[in-house]
Amino acid sequence: MNKGVIFRAYPNKVQQELINKTLGCSRLVYNKGLAFRNEKYAKGEKVGYNQTSAMLTAMKKEEKYSFLNEVDSIALQQSLRDLEKAFVRFFEKKANHPVFKSKHHYQLSYRTLNQKNSIRIEGNRIRLPKLGFLKIRQSVEVGHINNVTVRRTAAGKYFVILNVDFQPEKLESSSNFTGIDVGIKSFYTDSNGNVVNNPKYLEKSQQKLKREQRKLSRKKKNSKNRQKQRLKVARVHEKIANQRNDFIHKCSTKLINENQVIAVEDLNIKGMLKNHKLAKSISSVAWSKFFETLEYKAEWYGRKVIKVPTMYPSSQTCSKCGYKNTLVKNLSVREWECPCCHARHDRDLNASVNILNKGLSVA
Repeated sequence: MNKGVIFRAYPNKVQQELINKTLGCSRLVYNKGLAFRNEKYAKGEKVGYNQTSAMLTAMKKEEKYSFLNEVDSIALQQSLRDLEKAFVRFFEKKANHPVFKSKHHYQLSYRTLNQKNSIRIEGNRIRLPKLGFLKIRQSVEVGHINNVTVRRTAAGKYFVILNVDFQPEKLESSSNFTGIDVGIKSFYTDSNGNVVNNPKYLEKSQQKLKREQRKLSRKKKNSKNRQKQRLKVARVHEKIANQRNDFIHKCSTKLINENQVIAVEDLNIKGMLKNHKLAKSISSVAWSKFFETLEYKAEWYGRKVIKVPTMYPSSQTCSKCGYKNTLVKNLSVREWECPCCHARHDRDLNASVNILNKGLSVA
């Protein structure tokens, strides 16, 4: 298997300049390739990666594009491969038509391949093409490196993301099964009665974020003070994202370690976001990322995640007798009594039990 490992990087001024130049050149080559393909398609001609690669070779020979020879050539080729993948997804109707990249996007990255051990870690440094040895903060040991993505975030920090070979050790089999009912007030409730509260990192930082954004809106465009304030806003967003990711990884790891089978709802989150009253809260709680994290960790460690059909009425169904109470459809109903068997239910706990039972029946 492969997995991604991210380390903070600390390039010196010369390396920063070269990274920024590589990011700009990668964007230029991508945009030139996109314009070239659009022009050919308008004439009814077919064009693919080989033609855009030949275009790049010709560009390097022109005097006005001679600066392309100063950066990592593999990174430029990878930007054209990314363009090819974008068109493949477009033709398969999985994505919209590729668009031109803007230099005003502050989070940028480029990818380079490990050829003949050109990328390797020695001590607290990593060797990258053209950059030489780059200081990093290595948190874990890694296996063979396949490729590296160098990223500059909106907050002005640099990271290296390593795609490495990975052989996970399967966990010992567990007799525990659980169902998960996610929510906004409670992050999730499981079928064993455990409740994990939603930490609401975005909501807690909302006032600070508003204050910093308000200051940003008052700064003169293209001024140094505006750039300084933009970094402050970016750091607030970065902290929220880091807190959320840390929380999701801890919750998912705990569930994977303790349970052999985890049943979850296959929620139509994209459709739920159309509810403008709840869209912000749904985005903040990051259910999609939580489910994705659960799935790949389950694959790594020999666990199983079962998805229950989207329209299954887990909240309305009595987990004792199976009676469907349509009155519980209203989200304000948090506890209810079954008219048939008179069992009293907590809405979320009842839903999680139903999700587990349904998941086991469809597995």
